[in-house]
Amino acid sequence: MNEPFDVQDELARFTGHAPLFPLPNVVLFPHMWLPLHVFEPRYRQLAEDALAGDRLIAMAMFEPNWEALYDTKLPKLHPVVGLGRIELDESLSGGRFHLTLRGLCRARIVAELDLPEPYRSAELKLLPDRYSEYETIDRANRQRELLAGALELMPELNAAPVLHKLMEADIPLGVLCDLIAHSLQLSPDDAQELLSEIDVDSRSDLVLQFLRQRCRGRAAGLMERFPPEFSCN
Repeated sequence: MNEPFDVQDELARFTGHAPLFPLPNVVLFPHMWLPLHVFEPRYRQLAEDALAGDRLIAMAMFEPNWEALYDTKLPKLHPVVGLGRIELDESLSGGRFHLTLRGLCRARIVAELDLPEPYRSAELKLLPDRYSEYETIDRANRQRELLAGALELMPELNAAPVLHKLMEADIPLGVLCDLIAHSLQLSPDDAQELLSEIDVDSRSDLVLQFLRQRCRGRAAGLMERFPPEFSCN
């Protein structure tokens, strides 16, 4: 992976386990940013411990039917999580926090740890992007397809400084997939599916599929509104 996206130094303090912050509808992709408002007592304790330690938190997503067990450590979690680092923190009244995480790497829950803390923790296996020796796609062409589709669907990305910074850094295909997935604001299940796919060629297939679905949906919506409404100007 290209140097700007190498997080090995930031993972140097990773001990092999991390606290879990499970939510029903949040997925943290590598290199993306996630703001959190932490107010539950158990997660306030998690934040305090993380800030006093390596600042690493693994964002996990509940599997279905978690509601009745939410206050316990029992709800099932999707096994692939997003390991992130606290980059910004703000202490609030009542022990609450505003945190901003930056995604570092995918990880798989190997086993949950039986610890006395009120929050969940797990042994994790890091899952770096996998680029097969034998390409199943033309990766350079796929890069162009994804960029063209994303800019067509979200022209505001043209003005996004982060996009231009990534382009100047010769963004790897796996990171581009994650950037687009994050920008598409996918359903939690679709986002989790992409997080769980470590093979970059297969992930790019999925992202392209989602892009094309969105483009078809937008085109259909425009056709339904034809002729267009008059401008107020």
